Amino acid sequence: MKKTLLAAALLFPTLAAHAADQATALDAVQVTATRTAVTVDDTLSAVTVLTRADIDRLQPVSVQDLLAGLPGVVFAQAGGLGQQSSLFLRGTNSTHTLLLVDGVRVGSVGAGLPAYEQIPIDQIERIEIVRGPRSSLYGPDAIGGVIQIFTRRGTRDGGLAPSLSLTTGSRSYSDGQVGLSGGERHAWYNFGLGGQYTSGINACRMGAGTVFAGCFVNEPDHDAYRNWNGAASGGYRWDDGTELSANFLRSKSDVEYDGSPYGGNQAVNEQRVAGAQLSFSPLAAWKVTLNAGQSKDRSSTYYQGTYEDSFSGTSAYYPRTPEGYANSRRNQASWQNDVTLAANQLLTLGVDWQQEHIASNTGYLDSSRADTGGYAQYQAQFGRNDVEVSLRHDHNQQFGNRTTGAAAWGYRFDHDLRLTASYGTAFHAPTFNDVYYPYGLGNPNLRPETSRSLELGLSQRGTGWNWAVNAYQTTIDQLIALDANYMPQNISRARIRGLEAQFGADFAGWQLQSYLTLQQPKNRDGGVNDGNLLARRPERTARIDLDRRLGAFGLGATLNAAGYRYDDAANAHRLAGYATTDLRASYAFAADWRVEARLANAFDRRYETAYYFNQPGRSWYLTLRYAPQH
Repeated sequence: MKKTLLAAALLFPTLAAHAADQATALDAVQVTATRTAVTVDDTLSAVTVLTRADIDRLQPVSVQDLLAGLPGVVFAQAGGLGQQSSLFLRGTNSTHTLLLVDGVRVGSVGAGLPAYEQIPIDQIERIEIVRGPRSSLYGPDAIGGVIQIFTRRGTRDGGLAPSLSLTTGSRSYSDGQVGLSGGERHAWYNFGLGGQYTSGINACRMGAGTVFAGCFVNEPDHDAYRNWNGAASGGYRWDDGTELSANFLRSKSDVEYDGSPYGGNQAVNEQRVAGAQLSFSPLAAWKVTLNAGQSKDRSSTYYQGTYEDSFSGTSAYYPRTPEGYANSRRNQASWQNDVTLAANQLLTLGVDWQQEHIASNTGYLDSSRADTGGYAQYQAQFGRNDVEVSLRHDHNQQFGNRTTGAAAWGYRFDHDLRLTASYGTAFHAPTFNDVYYPYGLGNPNLRPETSRSLELGLSQRGTGWNWAVNAYQTTIDQLIALDANYMPQNISRARIRGLEAQFGADFAGWQLQSYLTLQQPKNRDGGVNDGNLLARRPERTARIDLDRRLGAFGLGATLNAAGYRYDDAANAHRLAGYATTDLRASYAFAADWRVEARLANAFDRRYETAYYFNQPGRSWYLTLRYAPQH
């Protein structure tokens, strides 16, 4: 494992020497880091952007498949495709990363966890990952960073573009996607429908003397997963720049899981996200953006029941009452004003409002709360210096007032070498589960978790190559943990130090992207676990994506490696490090048509990211795709 990670690190300087001088890299525009449109090279934040072209090239079957191994990104998953997953961004807790879909907050109000495993990869156009605290712009939950997923949208080239993809693979895997998009100079639209199925793997295993480990039972069967999804978006832009757009995403899934020695455990989950945006300019130097949205997270669990559902969703039959259900809803609205003060100086002022609701059979003592936040941000460029300053005040109906801030500075040296430094604070409000679960037995006296982070970065972009290094330290206070009586308390503290490096190059016809993360996510609560690693977070990860086009053919491979981790706060259950290799190929056999093949975990590596929960072994996928080229 150490040799694998060392080899990944050595690729940075070695491949830089072979970068082609004629290759051209285009700056990707992102909006998540500052809530305004800037290029990745101009932002003072650590940002990774994945486009639809990247998704098609890498051929992932899930969001976790796509993001794992990127700088600061670690997943722990309780089994295979569709099973519950947790993301630890920069070593922070799984509830410390804010997930947005087209600008709308998503995730369970009860547990505070986004369901990454339920988001259909076929409906995604672009993903932006911003690492580091962002509460000064987004309010609660953005301690580790913000991930924003943008769904597909139409084009304005005047054409009509139908699309189709059909995939088959290991373990009866099947995936189908149909879409229709188009538009003209003023209007655009996109519609998509898809479905996914796999017979799955045995999600959880047990060994001798492990009655209270993993899923607590010995249920050696395959756990199937089904998903049905649809998305729609559209918009209109007037000649004066006024723009109105709307989007909708629905994903419904049925996943089997291990939880009973007799089998028959099922979870039926549904994610809905809807939003609308209006932007206009009352004055030449003043842009107004109004947003409204709603996200729903619905989950029901069944035991030895029969579930039948037509693909259209017009009939559903539940012969058995749910064992448990939790339905949550977020209503959201925002008003943002971007005012150009002078050349290269932008002031942003805004107000966010959200209201959370939950309904469950677990007896929450309260079912709703609201949060209102006002924020201001100043961005400026003075010669070679770039400056960003932001401040936000939130009033939470349950937890009172909280003020957060951030400041960042960048300096551009010759040869496109850039130095950045930043400091920021953030917070996370206790979830409904923390306060009330189960049956009102939580702790209503909990206080929000708070953090402060310091970061230094150095980056450079040349002709056909680029690299970046970021070092950071995050301290989290008032961490919520269970006490000796299994009650949640603000008794823990963590200090996370990390180093992230990435290098990309186009050389001799090859496209390379490589990433390395070194981190120390440690407990600093002064108790018996002081100095231990935080659960399920490895100290080292690395990833290499290597691709090449040969006329109509495409070839590629991904190496993903992670060091050992522990599954518990006491560091008693050690999970070994691992490295997996994915191979892929494609062939464009006609205009707009291609066939794709992928061999995931090619060397059939056995590994776990959560104690006693299995991960898929060697898996193959074969795809037929029709996608008109604009």
